[in-house]
Parts: sequence; structure tokens; C-alpha cells
Amino acid sequence: MYLKGEDVLKHNTRESCWVIIHGRAYDVTEFLSEHPGGSGVILKHAGHDATLAFDPIHPADTLEKYLDQSKHLGLVDMSTVQQQEDSILEKSKIIERQQIMKRMPDLTECYNLMDFEAVAKRVMKKTSWMYYSSGADDEVAMRENHSAYHKIWFRPRVLVNVEHVSCSTTMLGSKVDMPYYVTATALGKLGNPEGEVILTRAAKKYNVIQMIPTLASCSHDEIFDAADADQVQWLQLYVNKNRDITKKIVQHAEGRGCKGLFITVDAPQLGRREKDMRSKHFNFESGPHLDTGREASEGVTRAISSFIDPSLNWEDISWFRKITTMPIVLKGVQCVEDVLRAIESGIQGVVLSNHGGRQLDFARPGIEILAEVMPILRQRGWQSRIEIYIDGGIRRATDIVKALCLGAKGVGIGRPFLYAMSAYGQLGVERAMQLLKDEMEMNLRLIGCNDVHSLNESLLDARGLSTHGTPVPKDMLSASNYDSLSSPEWKQGPISKL
Repeated sequence: MYLKGEDVLKHNTRESCWVIIHGRAYDVTEFLSEHPGGSGVILKHAGHDATLAFDPIHPADTLEKYLDQSKHLGLVDMSTVQQQEDSILEKSKIIERQQIMKRMPDLTECYNLMDFEAVAKRVMKKTSWMYYSSGADDEVAMRENHSAYHKIWFRPRVLVNVEHVSCSTTMLGSKVDMPYYVTATALGKLGNPEGEVILTRAAKKYNVIQMIPTLASCSHDEIFDAADADQVQWLQLYVNKNRDITKKIVQHAEGRGCKGLFITVDAPQLGRREKDMRSKHFNFESGPHLDTGREASEGVTRAISSFIDPSLNWEDISWFRKITTMPIVLKGVQCVEDVLRAIESGIQGVVLSNHGGRQLDFARPGIEILAEVMPILRQRGWQSRIEIYIDGGIRRATDIVKALCLGAKGVGIGRPFLYAMSAYGQLGVERAMQLLKDEMEMNLRLIGCNDVHSLNESLLDARGLSTHGTPVPKDMLSASNYDSLSSPEWKQGPISKL
């Protein structure tokens, strides 16, 4: 027996709220106050089909896990469901994007990681692009993450036999073929309907580690299931205010074979990312019966982050040791004092990071923090007591080489793989990884090293790294003659209005 659209439409208030997802009706009335994104986003779709809003944000098993079976109301005859104006507009935009994608550059025209970003910017849904690409406040930290690498120069050695080079290394005891990992980034389905499992499969092919995000669009089990039995995965953890939930997530991941627990420590609350907020992914203004006290345009970021525990502190480390045997790494450490305290606390690793420039604006880039940290660790003889990783702004293998020369064990790469996935799916991520592999091997030869373990600080001039000054006046004569690098060329076709 199918429900009719009119039956569902009657329940479009806070007092009785039904929604349709994938052709099934659900009574979410009692869940409104518990929804991490607030009740507004649900009430906006009350009595209607919420599938397009639900899919990019939620793992497929969300309703099974969090909504009592008595609230699963049954199948709906979708031919009787009245489409909302927003839904009609969204479908028209999907058609426009499909037309744009017909003119996309061939994948073989992407020669570096920035090319994927250029293509993704044009083919992604605007709200999804704004979420992925946004930084905190004025986005100075986000931009400096990449620019900082331009302040470091190489001092290559010559006449070294570099016929054979190796990029392999170990991270937290696991052997990998490249000195980077796919770092945790939320909501993979905003870029591709398959979500994070695409990254899992590509990481498998290139034997690099995937860090699974707490806020994945796919369920953690879907991501675990997509991996090979011997594939190495880590878990990124936002600590929930409800520690029972945190314990369940951690122990489930360890039971599924996770080899590292990366606790995010730079996010007592998520930063103010204004591009994301302006995109109004969750437009609370137009729904009936909304929370009047909430910010009208929170964006994706704040809508999904209300569960994060701002009381997390150093005293909690002992609790984590009681609930897991996985190596514990603190993700988001930003000064040498906290690295030293992590070592004294017996932490196995830290990720020097400003969260992709998405938290505190003007927080220093990971590469700059690394240059401050390693000399002090070497002075104390502590460099082997902890594994140091960094992330943020890495777009070339030269960036990876610079980090390894300064003493990093490896680096995390996030947005570039999201952009490759958003534009070209799994093949895009695989090409991005192959480009990095080719660049790494070339750069090892050109700097005069056979393997990544031979990289050291003597191969760098990093004296300008901590300079945050005004650039010299632009050489206009030289600039006028310079042909700038270009993005992949698009195929000819009608101009889109999107």
C-alpha cells in the first residue's frame, strides 16, 4: 500500500513533520530537536521530498541507525508528490551542469593538481564548491598555506647516482608507496554521489593511507567495506559531547582494522567560513515554522558541527588510551610548546595544521610551524619520540619534498583529491596520484637523493619562511612579457547561464 503525496503533505509543521527520502516517508517530528543541523533544514522540506538535500550530507544508513522503525512510514507513490519550487530549480541547475560537463577538458589535459581545481570550480554545484573552497574570515591563513611553500628554495646536490629512486616510507609503522596520505575532508558526496569510497579505491591502487573523516557522507562501514583487507586506514575524530558516542565510533573503527586515531584538537567550534555561509546551502529563511533564534545562513559548516565538544583538553588523553590501542595522533597542533607537551604525554604523533585555513584566520601554515619545531626537537634529542605530519596548501611534489627535508614524516592532502573526484570521479583521483608520483620521482633525482629518507634540511634555504611582510614592488616590464600558466582548455559549446 503506497502513501499519496497529499497524505505526506498534511504533515508539514513542527507538531507533525514527515519527509520523503528515496521514495519512502519518515516521521521526523521527534527528531527535529536532535538534528545536528537544526530543525530548520528539515522543516523547509516538511511534507515534501527531501532526497536532494539529504543525500550529500548523510550516510546511507543514517535513518536506519537513528530513527526508530515505528517512524518508517512506508513507500510513497512519487507520481502524486508535488515538487517544491527549490527542487524544480535544483533539477534545472543539474541539467545546466550536465551541459557544462560535456565541454570539460579531457582528463589527460590535467597536468597538475591545480588543474583539477580549475575544472571542479566550473562543474560543481555552487553550494558544494563554496563549502569545499572556503576558508575562515578573510581567508588569509588558507591562502598563506600554499604561498608559504614559495618562500622555500632548494640547494640541490649534483653528480649523485639517481638512476633508481624510491618514494616509499612508513607511517605509524605501515609501509606505504608515497610519503603522503589522503587527509580527512567532510562530505565527499557534495562533490560526487559516490563519496569517500572513490578515495578509498584510489588510495588502494596507489598504496597510500586514507584518513576517514568523522563527517563522511558515506557511512564508515561503507568506507571500510570498499578497502582491501590489508589496506591501511586511519580515523579522524571530532570528539562528541556524548563520550559514549565517541567511544562507540573509536572502538568500531579499531574493530574494522583502523591503524591510527587522529583526534582533531583545533576545532572547539568550527570557524566562520563566509563563502560557505553566503551560499545558503541550508536556506532557513524560506521554510515554514523555523527557529527564529538561529542564524539564517549558517552554511554547511555550522549546520553539521553542533555536536563537537569544546571542553576537550589534555586531561582527556588518558581516557582515550583506555578505550583504544590504536596509535593516538593529535591533529591541528600549531606551536612547538604543544608538540613538546604531546611528547611528554606519550602521544605517538601530531599533525601540524591550521585546518586548511578554515578555523582561526592568521594561524600559521603547517610548514612554518614544522620549521620551528624540528630544530628544538633535535636539540633535545626528541625527534625520534614522535612522528610529525603536516597538511595544508600542498599542491606540488616540491611541496612534499620541502616538508620532508624539514623533518616531516609525511603530509596530508585533502582538497586537491576532492576536486579531482568532483570533476572526474575515481579516474581523476588516480590521475592526481599518478601526477604526484611522477613529480616526486623527478624531484628526488633533481635534488640529488635516491629516496625520501635522504632528504634533509641542508637541501633547503628556508630563511624567508617566517617572513610575513609586504612584497617588493612589481617588476611591470617583466610581468608584461610573462606568459602565465593556464588551466586546461575547455571544448567549444554554448555558453551556460549557470
